[in-house]
Amino acid sequence: MLDFDFDKMLFTIPPDKHDPDTLRKLLDEHKEVHFVSFVGIDIAGHDTDEKIPIKLFMNNMESMLAHGVQTDGSSVALPKIADLGNAKVDIIPDPDVNWYVDYNYQYIGWHTRLPVGTLRIPSFLVHNDAFECGSRATLRNAVRYFKEEIMKDLREHPYVFDNIQGADSVDDIEDLIVTSATELEFWVRTPDEKGDREQLFTAQMLKEQYWKRTYGDVRTALEETLVMLDKYGLDIEMGHKEVGGVQAKMKNSGHYDHVMEQLEIDWKYSDALQAADNERHIKYVIRDLFTQHGLDVTFMAKPFPDVAGSGEHTHIGLAAKLKNGNVTNLFAPADMKKDFLSPLGFGALMGLLKNYEVINPFISSSNDSMNRLKPGYEAPVCIVTSLGRAVNKPSRNRTVLVGLVRDLNNPLATRFELRAPNPKSNTYLVLATAYVAIMDGIRAALANEKTLAELEKSLSKKYGEKDFYLDTDREYRSEEDVFTYYTEEERDKLFGRAPETVWQNLKAFEKYPEKAKIFEESKVIPEKILESFKVQTAEQWATEIYNRLVPETMDFIRTCVKLHDVKDFNDVDVQNWLEIERLKRALGQNTLEQECLLTQIKRALDDERYDDASDLQLEIKARKEELMNLYSEYQKNLLI
Repeated sequence: MLDFDFDKMLFTIPPDKHDPDTLRKLLDEHKEVHFVSFVGIDIAGHDTDEKIPIKLFMNNMESMLAHGVQTDGSSVALPKIADLGNAKVDIIPDPDVNWYVDYNYQYIGWHTRLPVGTLRIPSFLVHNDAFECGSRATLRNAVRYFKEEIMKDLREHPYVFDNIQGADSVDDIEDLIVTSATELEFWVRTPDEKGDREQLFTAQMLKEQYWKRTYGDVRTALEETLVMLDKYGLDIEMGHKEVGGVQAKMKNSGHYDHVMEQLEIDWKYSDALQAADNERHIKYVIRDLFTQHGLDVTFMAKPFPDVAGSGEHTHIGLAAKLKNGNVTNLFAPADMKKDFLSPLGFGALMGLLKNYEVINPFISSSNDSMNRLKPGYEAPVCIVTSLGRAVNKPSRNRTVLVGLVRDLNNPLATRFELRAPNPKSNTYLVLATAYVAIMDGIRAALANEKTLAELEKSLSKKYGEKDFYLDTDREYRSEEDVFTYYTEEERDKLFGRAPETVWQNLKAFEKYPEKAKIFEESKVIPEKILESFKVQTAEQWATEIYNRLVPETMDFIRTCVKLHDVKDFNDVDVQNWLEIERLKRALGQNTLEQECLLTQIKRALDDERYDDASDLQLEIKARKEELMNLYSEYQKNLLI
């Protein structure tokens, strides 16, 4: 379908070509680029997209690159920072990352016979000319802080170099390389297609779709996407089917219908800020190309109940570029066959786990994200890691929150896989908060000059054991399947009880103030930014409940209609229907004596009684699930 001469198209403009003279020449050679857009990322993870005509940009390039463009507080989500009475926000270009051209494949330029392109320039949001307040600036500041503090600690605690390959002191290091990558899972389907829960569940249990060959339009769209992403220089590693999905059906036209498949695309790591920018651009390319084939794409964390959701496992690494030109992994030990990690590696893992309660709100900030975090669906619910049963047996435990990825023959591969994020997590804030937490753990490990054996013992501590850093009433390591080896009560006791709603998640800042201090003390997320995030997330949660959960639940209640005929039914049908009616009324029908649950939650939100609203949300969810299952049983028992 993409019948264009790709060699004539501009895809990526690297940082060394961002000076005005080079940029003008490049854009003048590529008339298919009609617009420029400065892409700022607000505190909610939304991006800006303004269409500046290329002629205007070319004529004012120096000024625009230096001073950006202006928007206002109503255009971006920055509560407590930019509002209608104090709304000046500038979008300032970032010259230090790749800029990508975003193509509209449904609009072909009549001069060039190529798709019309928009040069999207990743940018920073600046309020009142001084305060950088968006997600990109937060991540950039986190990386700067992380690198500066690591170098400081390495200089103050040189003992760590006994356990790092290739470097004898901090003076051997030219620069630190903070790397990241994400694994993007998503669902693709034909428009308006609704998944049959039982078919999807059965296909998942039988592993009928996992890594299977794709067919028809899905195959074409996936292959076109991989080819196109490679044109952007994104070093695509693979695209494949994930665990979810059912077999599509072929129509008389030769095209497949009833498409319902889960896919994954992986690409090579980059430095942290570039990695987050890459992920955002990749999502747009995926959506645009699959749309060309009449296929809907959703990046929801949990599009279908009872079926595995879509994760976005986020990989975090740290290496040092040495003055002799070599690169060494600072998380890897000097002897890969003797130890799991270096002191920095152990400290990083401990910091991530200890402080996870205050990182989690940035990772799971929507009702959809909370729906994904269910035991048994390869989505982590416990703050726990796995190292491996032995140093020579790398772990592949997919039930833990943070996995240790290591290759005995390749120390550079050593990294951490944070398994909780989903495709709609704000990767900028996920990484920023993770680096702050990691630094907290590294600082503690190095300040106490702990040996590798002592650090492994700390990480493997039992419940009730005191530790120099980790919480006493917790465990942090398990080599078992945490969903089957432990009961729910044991999991909650050993690893902490996972929040079940967005509001419960947000209350971690109040519940664990000593952990939340790491953000303000590092100056990466000052109080002003943190308050903005909390207000934005709470407002979004309440709005989703009020305008989505309540009406969607009411719509579902109304679909549960009486099906049995008065002449053809039995006592089971009657019993089922009476229980269905009871559940329907409890959920959605008020009486003079009692308000239904949907009314109660709306009143709680109106009064800002968010603790009550959170409890009601869980009760509504349980009752709706009960109704859903009972109505399915009712339907199956009918002979008509």
